[in-house]
Amino acid sequence: QVRLMESGGGSVQAGGSLRLSCVSSEAAHNYNCMGWFRQIPGKEREEVAVFYIPGALPYYPAAMKGRVSISRDSAKNTLYLQMTSLKPDDTAMYYCAASVRCMRTGGGWTDATWGQGTQVTVSS
Repeated sequence: QVRLMESGGGSVQAGGSLRLSCVSSEAAHNYNCMGWFRQIPGKEREEVAVFYIPGALPYYPAAMKGRVSISRDSAKNTLYLQMTSLKPDDTAMYYCAASVRCMRTGGGWTDATWGQGTQVTVSS
């Protein structure tokens, strides 16, 4: 099973930027979906940015469009999430995930493998 390791979280002020990284133990082409989710305490985990089909354009939920950008470096087996214009409401644990079936359920995919998460805290 793939192992995912996130990094890059931290504390920033509102309006700031962060780039999160997720190193995978396997090549991305082994999985049909890879992306970023986040979980705010007391709320269900939600999508932030996802590659749903290898080679296709990424999917961004409406609330995230224009402020986040997902990219990957296949040579390094690394997935990135660039976040800009951060708001206090973006404070959450951010997770990297991979899936073969890509069947959504609640706050993820039915067969998702998750990283341990990286905390992002945005202060006003």
